[in-house]
Amino acid sequence: MTAILTRRSIHTLSGPAPSDQEFAYLLRGAAAAPDHGRLRPWRWILLRDADLEAVGACLAAEAEPEERAMVEKKFMRAPLKAVLVFSPAAEHRVPEWEQLASASNVAYGLMLLLHARGFGSIWRTGRLCQSPGTRSLLGVRPDEQLLGSLDIGTPGVSVQPARRSHEDVTDRMQFLRT
Repeated sequence: MTAILTRRSIHTLSGPAPSDQEFAYLLRGAAAAPDHGRLRPWRWILLRDADLEAVGACLAAEAEPEERAMVEKKFMRAPLKAVLVFSPAAEHRVPEWEQLASASNVAYGLMLLLHARGFGSIWRTGRLCQSPGTRSLLGVRPDEQLLGSLDIGTPGVSVQPARRSHEDVTDRMQFLRT
């Protein structure tokens, strides 16, 4: 409950970020998310340093000339960007929407595990998900979809977001009384 109520999207992140080995360890935990058929219909592409620069440059090249510098700079906001690729098993008994729900659950679980470990993250979509050049650069197949990415790093010392309150959500509940 603490991790859920204290996790926030952190916009400003610096180093360190988890190592590849630590990311793999946390991903193993996140992969315990519900996954009907154990299909693991997702994969992660980790971008650091020169890889971040290459993808940022690719996105900037597709932007309007007056936006290019801003697009490239925004892509470099964290030391690690983990790109989530949805890779559904085609014509499987598990419908694609369930596979998408599984991939989404893994992403949220990973955010909670990163937070519990002292790292910050923020989910990003936008240009990255729509970019033909980025799809090619990252090796995303035609049957796959870029869902978004997690910017991951260490939050600034001054970032101490308040704990969320337990909101009353009973208006979102329904009971069938037969």
